[in-house]
Amino acid sequence: MTLITTTNELVDACSLLSIADYLTVDTEFMRETTFWPKLCLLQIAGPNHAFAIDPLAKNINLEPVLKLLADKSITKVMHAARQDMEIFYHLTGSLPQPLFDTQIAAMVCGFGDQVGYESLVSKLNGTRIDKSSRFTDWSRRPLSNEQLEYALGDVTHLRPVYDKLLKRIEKTGRFEWIEEETNLLCNPDIYRIDPEQAWRRLKPKKNDSRYLAVLQAVAKWRENEALTRNVPRNRVVRDEILLQIASRPPKDKKSLERVRGLSNGFSNGAYGESLLEAISKGMALPLEIAPVAKIKPELPSGIGPLTDLLKVLLKQKCEENHVAQKLVANVNDLERIAADNDADVLALKGWRRNLFGEDALRLKKGEIALSISEKKVRIAKVKNFE
Repeated sequence: MTLITTTNELVDACSLLSIADYLTVDTEFMRETTFWPKLCLLQIAGPNHAFAIDPLAKNINLEPVLKLLADKSITKVMHAARQDMEIFYHLTGSLPQPLFDTQIAAMVCGFGDQVGYESLVSKLNGTRIDKSSRFTDWSRRPLSNEQLEYALGDVTHLRPVYDKLLKRIEKTGRFEWIEEETNLLCNPDIYRIDPEQAWRRLKPKKNDSRYLAVLQAVAKWRENEALTRNVPRNRVVRDEILLQIASRPPKDKKSLERVRGLSNGFSNGAYGESLLEAISKGMALPLEIAPVAKIKPELPSGIGPLTDLLKVLLKQKCEENHVAQKLVANVNDLERIAADNDADVLALKGWRRNLFGEDALRLKKGEIALSISEKKVRIAKVKNFE
């Protein structure tokens, strides 16, 4: 089993792959101790060839394969592509396109919510994958034959999965559904790091201006520290501690020492001094330019039963049309629809509205009802509706 470790080998491999209509792609990476995922192995296959590429090999230049991934005439096939896309965006500042995500396609084809790769391969290919190498340390060298076999299987098994899903989608005419979801994954904004917006990751539960000003300042501080040192955010300060600090901002080293969860000596080190400076900036920020949190509005009382009815309708419509419920609507969407006929949710737009949204509104208006016949939920028109 060959592992590509030189630029010349990579050039030859990419030459063979460049004539393919599609490429199946996967990565193995580590990120337990780093801010950015560390790419340890890149697997790529066309219809007739498959290669494992070692990005950690001495003096290898990945430019040939990155150029191949940027070729918009070749479809890139991945499963649950977000983490892989993040890696490529960090490496190149751009994203492989066009993209076909087999997890999204599987949801469109009725394989359930966020179906796993092993499960999908088993259902479509009748193949069981040996998972023994799944959680190995991919950064250690040399890689074993078992590791390479497992890693290459991730792209070779994906080829028939792609072919079979593609046929199902062609039959149902649901390319538009997949395209809408894939466009979200191909939006560079979701992979860009903006320290000014880091506070949003913490999902604050209140809209107090001073609290949010401090939270923005300390979250920005942590983001910059994590980026500079290339360590996970929580290696600097954990989320719950930042929220605690924003609620009761320490004014000096002594009060910072009393913050629960900070390590001994934190306040006297470089982290402590720079964190106190960030807190001070948050306290000094004029309230009129403080950030504003998007707090989930309180829902009207009494909509619980209607929300439950909408859940039943959603399940019935999704089973009938062989599509994953999560792709159509979540509980928050259903609550908002129950409260407002004009709710700004995806379930009331595009193909989702045709599949579910229209009937959801009709159910609210009393135009249709849910009934049970032969142990199945049915949609029945209300005869006397006026």
